Amino acid sequence: MITFSAVGMVNALGNNLDEIAANLQTGVAPGMGPDTDGWRQQGECWVGRVTAELPEIAPEMARYNSRNNRLLLAALAQIRPQVNQAIATYGDSRVAVILGTSTSGLDEGDRMVSGSHAGNPPDAYRYGQQELGDPSRFLSDYLQLFGPALTLSTACSSSARAIITGKRLIESGMVDAAIVGGADTLSRMPVNGFASLESLSDVRCKPFSAERDGITIGEAGVLILLTKEPGKVRLLGVGESSDAWHMSAPHPEGAGAIRAIEMALREAQLEPHDIGYINMHGTATRLNDEIEAKVVNQLFGDSIPSSSTKHLTGHTLGAAGACEAALCYLLLSQNLPLPAQDFTDAHQDASLAVCGLLTAPKPLIKPAMLSSSFAFGGNNACLILGVSHD
Repeated sequence: MITFSAVGMVNALGNNLDEIAANLQTGVAPGMGPDTDGWRQQGECWVGRVTAELPEIAPEMARYNSRNNRLLLAALAQIRPQVNQAIATYGDSRVAVILGTSTSGLDEGDRMVSGSHAGNPPDAYRYGQQELGDPSRFLSDYLQLFGPALTLSTACSSSARAIITGKRLIESGMVDAAIVGGADTLSRMPVNGFASLESLSDVRCKPFSAERDGITIGEAGVLILLTKEPGKVRLLGVGESSDAWHMSAPHPEGAGAIRAIEMALREAQLEPHDIGYINMHGTATRLNDEIEAKVVNQLFGDSIPSSSTKHLTGHTLGAAGACEAALCYLLLSQNLPLPAQDFTDAHQDASLAVCGLLTAPKPLIKPAMLSSSFAFGGNNACLILGVSHD
C-alpha cells in the first residue's frame, strides 16, 4: 500500500500546513483577493496568491530560476528531512520526481517577450525556464537524483496524474519512493485565456451557486513523498480516463468522470457508501458544476458529504489535483472538520442534482476521501485516500 509519507504545500490558504489547516477550518484564505497586479488585460477578477517570501534559487542554478520552481522549493523546505531520509535509505537512483504543471516558467517567458518589445529584455532569461519538463528537471537536479524525472501536463488533472504515476512506479519496482505533486504560477496567459472563454469570474468564484460565473485562478506549490513505509494516510485507489469529447467542455453525461471514479473505487475495494467525504472539482463554471453534481448524484446519491475548496485556493490549474489531495491529507491526518461550501454571498443552485453539498462544517465519520480532477480535453483523474489502522 502506498503512503503519503510527507506533505509540503503553499497556496492562498497559507504558507505551510499549520497555517493552511487553521485557515481551512475558519474558511478564510489570506491570499484570495482582487487582482491588483494587472494579470487581466481588460476587466476585473480575483486571484489566489501565495503570500510567502519564496526561497531564492542559487546563482549556479539560474537557468531554473522561475517563480514556479521557487514555489516547489517552498513546498520542499517543509518535507526536506523526510526527503533526505528517503534518499539516504533507498539511494539517489531509486527516488523518482513526478510533477504536474500547466504554466511552468510561462510568466518569465511573457516578461521576456514584453521586455524585448519594449527594448529592455531581461538578462537572466533562459528558454528552458518555460519548458513543461523544467519543474521535474529542476527538482531532480536540485536534489541530485538520478531516478525517473518527468512532468505531466494534462491541464487541471496534471498533478493528480503525477500522483498516480508515482504510485505505479513504486508498485512496478522501478523505484522505492516518489516525490510527486505540482506547481502553477499566476500569469497573464491562463487568466486572459479563461477570460476569452467567458469562464473567468469577476469576483471570488462561487462553486455550485446559482450566481456562479466562472473560475478564480490561483497559484500553488505542492510536494508529496510517496513510499511503502507505514504511515497514517494511504493512497487506497486511483482512476483515470479520457472523454475525448470536447477540448474545453466536459462530456454532457460525465461518462469519463464516472469511469475514473468507478476505477478508483474498484482499486480501493470500496463501495460508494464507504466514502466519508468527496472533494469535488467544483470550478464554478456553469457546465462543470452541473455535470459534476449529476455524476456524484448518480454514483453516491445525496448521502456523502461533499464540497469544493476552490473558493479558498482558487483553481490552481496543473497543481489542483495535488493541492486538493494534500487538503484531504490534512483533513484525515489532523481529524479536521469537513469544509463547507460557502454560500454567504450567493445562493445554492437548486437546479443542480443533489450531491451532498455541505452548508456547514461537519466531522468526518468514515475515514476515506475521494478527490476528483476533470481537465480540458476530457482528461479525468480520481484519488481515494484513507486512514491506516495498522
